[in-house]
Amino acid sequence: MLERKQLKGRTQVTFILPEDAPDGPVSVVGDFNHWNPAAHPLEPRGDGTRAATVALPARSAHSFRYLAAGDYWFDDEHADSHDGTNSRLHT
Repeated sequence: MLERKQLKGRTQVTFILPEDAPDGPVSVVGDFNHWNPAAHPLEPRGDGTRAATVALPARSAHSFRYLAAGDYWFDDEHADSHDGTNSRLHT
């Protein structure tokens, strides 16, 4: 799931997954962090989810995916669109 908060000239995007699905650590990776799995690991929250927040330029589009343990890549079913390989996000 994606949550957005508009800031001056930027959009704060929070990437949210259930705390235990999939098991193990998960990171959000995309063109906004040079596909670096260490840049934005999802951290547990008190509501049974885990999340990572990224500030992106307003009115921009980005490709991203999630990377879980065991080199398991997956898309966000709630993304704005998909380009065949990646989830797409529009700020």
